[in-house]
Amino acid sequence: MAGGFVEAGNVKRAHLYEYKITGYFIFACIVAATGGSLFGYDLGVSGGVTSMDDFLVEFFPAVYRRKHAHLQETDYCKYDDQVLTLFTSSLYFAALVSTFGASYVTRNQGRRASILVGAVSFFTGALVNAFAKNVAMLIIGRCFLGAGIGFSNQAVPLYLSEMAPAKVRGAVNQLFQLTTCLGILVANFVNYGTGQIHPWGWRLSLGLATVPAAIMFVGGIFLPETPNSLVEQGKLEEARRVLEKVRGTTRVDAEFADLVDASNEARAIKHPFRNLLAKKNRPQFIIGALAIPAFQQLTGMNSILFYAPVLFQSLGFSNDASLFSSVITNAALVVGALISMAFVDKFGRRAFFLEAGAEMFFVMIAVTITLALNFGEGKPLSKGIGIFLVIAICLFVLAYGRSWGPLGWLVPSELFPLEMRSSGQSVVVCVNMIFTALIAQCFLVSLCHLKYGIFLLFGGLIFIMSTFIFFLLPETKQVPIEEVYLLWQNHWFWKRIVGEGSASAAQA
Repeated sequence: MAGGFVEAGNVKRAHLYEYKITGYFIFACIVAATGGSLFGYDLGVSGGVTSMDDFLVEFFPAVYRRKHAHLQETDYCKYDDQVLTLFTSSLYFAALVSTFGASYVTRNQGRRASILVGAVSFFTGALVNAFAKNVAMLIIGRCFLGAGIGFSNQAVPLYLSEMAPAKVRGAVNQLFQLTTCLGILVANFVNYGTGQIHPWGWRLSLGLATVPAAIMFVGGIFLPETPNSLVEQGKLEEARRVLEKVRGTTRVDAEFADLVDASNEARAIKHPFRNLLAKKNRPQFIIGALAIPAFQQLTGMNSILFYAPVLFQSLGFSNDASLFSSVITNAALVVGALISMAFVDKFGRRAFFLEAGAEMFFVMIAVTITLALNFGEGKPLSKGIGIFLVIAICLFVLAYGRSWGPLGWLVPSELFPLEMRSSGQSVVVCVNMIFTALIAQCFLVSLCHLKYGIFLLFGGLIFIMSTFIFFLLPETKQVPIEEVYLLWQNHWFWKRIVGEGSASAAQA
C-alpha cells in the first residue's frame, strides 16, 4: 500500500521554482474566484425561492395547495412536483452542454475569455428570471444561468490552479469553494429578507444574481491571462512577463522552462478529448474526470443546499424557521471552507477526504435512525428532535465544506497535463452537472418514496467513495502542477496501467 501514499519531492526543476505572494497575484485570484459566487448564489437562492408562497402561487399553484392542505400523505411528499424540480435542474442540464463550448474558448482564447463569457450569460439569465411571467421564461432564464455556470466552472478552477505556486495551490484553488459558500450564505440571507416582501420578493432574490455576475465581468476585464494559457497560445514573451509579475521575481527560468516543455507536448495533441482515453491518461480520466465530480454530488450535499428550506419545512419547521435553519447550515459550510483553505496544503487532500468522509457517513446513519423512529405520516417532530437534526445537518455540512466541496474542484484541476487540461476540466464540469441535475430532479421524488431511506442511501455511497479515495488517489499536495503525472508512475495500482516511472520520478 505504500504507493497509495506517494508524494513528490524534487523532481525535474521544481526545487528551483521561486515566488513571492504579490498584490497583483492576490488581485487576480480574488477576482477570478468570484466565479464561485455565481454557482453558490444560485445554489442558495433557488431552494429558498421554491419554498416562498408568492412564487408557488404564481407558477406552481398545485404545489402551494398541497403545501397548505392537510392531505393524508406523508410529510416527505409536500414538494414532490417534477416541473418545480425542473426549475432547479434545468440550469445544470444547460451547464453540462455549455461546458464543451467553454472548453474550446478556454483552450484557444484563454481562461479569462471564458470567465467573461460566463459573467455575461449569468447576468442575462438573472434578468430574465427576475421579470419572468410564466414557467417557460423561468426555464429560459435558468438555461442562461446554466451556460454562465458552465463557462465559469470550467475556467475558474483552472485559472486558480495555474496562477498559484505549488506550495499554496490548494489554498488558492479553494478560493473558488469559499466564494461558492459565501454566495450560498448571502443567498440565504437574501431569501430570509425578501421572504417578507409580498408579492414580489422572490423576483428580487432572483434578480440580485446580477450583482456577482457584474462584479466578475468588470473585474475580469482587468484580469491577466495565466502564463500556462499564454504559452499554450504561443505568446511566450507575454507569458514570461506575467509569470514574473505574479511570482514577484525575475528568477522564473525553471518554472517557465517547464511551462514551455509542457506546451510543446500539448501542441502534439490534435484531439485532446480523444487523448483523455489514452492509456497513459487513464488515472486522470477515471479519478479526475469521472469519479470525483460524480462522487461530489452523490454525497447528497447539494440536495441539502438546493432544498434546505423545503427540507426543513417538510420536517415540520415554519417557513421563517426553515430559512433561518438553512442560514445556519450554510454558515457551517463557510467555516468548513476556511478550515480546508488553512490546512489542506499542510495535511494534504487525502486526509481531508477520509476524515470528513467518516464523519459524513456516521451523521447520515444518525439522521436515518432519527427520522425512522420519530417522523412520517403527519407526525410532528418534537423541538428536541428538530434541534438535533439541525445540529446533525450542520456537522454534515461542516465535513463536506472542508472535504468533498472544495477538493471536488481542486483535485481534478491538479491532475490533468496541459495538453488535456481544458478538455479534462470540461468533462469534470459535465459529469458534475449531470449528477447535479439528476440529484436535483430526483431528490424530492426520492424523498417522497424512499422517505428516511434516502439518507441511508447517501451514507452508503459516502462509504464507497471514501474507500475509493483510500486505495486509488495519491497525495498531490505541493506537487508542481506540470509534474503531477509522475505520481501515477509510482502508485501501487496505477503504475500497472501507465508503466513504471524513471529513477528521477521514483524520488516522488
